[in-house]
Amino acid sequence: MSTSSWLVVLGAFLASAVEAVEALTIVLGVGIVRGWRSTLIGSGAAAAVLAVLVAALGPALTVIPISALRIVVGALLLAFGLQWLRKAILRASGYKALHDEDEAFAREREQAAAAGNEQKAGLDWYAFTVSFKGVLLEGLEVVFIVIGFGSAQNQLGLAALGAAVAVVVVIAAGVLARGPLSRVPENAIKFGVGLLLTSFGCFWAAEGIGVDWPGNDLSLVGVIAFFGASSFLYVRGLRRQRGRLVPLGAES
Repeated sequence: MSTSSWLVVLGAFLASAVEAVEALTIVLGVGIVRGWRSTLIGSGAAAAVLAVLVAALGPALTVIPISALRIVVGALLLAFGLQWLRKAILRASGYKALHDEDEAFAREREQAAAAGNEQKAGLDWYAFTVSFKGVLLEGLEVVFIVIGFGSAQNQLGLAALGAAVAVVVVIAAGVLARGPLSRVPENAIKFGVGLLLTSFGCFWAAEGIGVDWPGNDLSLVGVIAFFGASSFLYVRGLRRQRGRLVPLGAES
């Protein structure tokens, strides 16, 4: 596979893994307290909606000219990636709290325990709606990233494969751990995903308007290195501003 193909699979895998970990935390928090039947039905319903969305959007994008598609997808990935990157920089520099999966799990359990016991259609409505909403919202980000990564390079299958492997791995790890995957370096992964989304967005948007990158796909490595170095400098500068210079890996 080419350099861009490997990066498409890696980007889809990492982004999907992060979202799957967060969805798993919601499902576990609700299921342990409220029971599994309604929780799993809600999760399954959300997964079905996401599958229909992918099936509908994937083929529809193939009729759009590739240059126009790269401009649109590149611009969206760039905007989306910069949001991830901004939050990751703020977390790494201490301006924003690191995401804590154990804390999120405890919060979900507390809210589930405090909620009423409304029954609709034979289901615990709280468990159904919370699991449905959690899986759907986290899944929508996965769908966007998979379609974005895959469609601009005509590699939707590879991107979907990377996402599917990530979801299977996270679910299997959750079943084995019987709890939230708090040991996953989620903050560091989000930093990496932000870099990949931003870099791919810049690369494809530029290709869409006619930029001829030297070395073709190999230039993508240089774009990633540029955004990575810039992000590192931002983190160092913001840490100095806070008056506490800490090794970058210590907070990831």
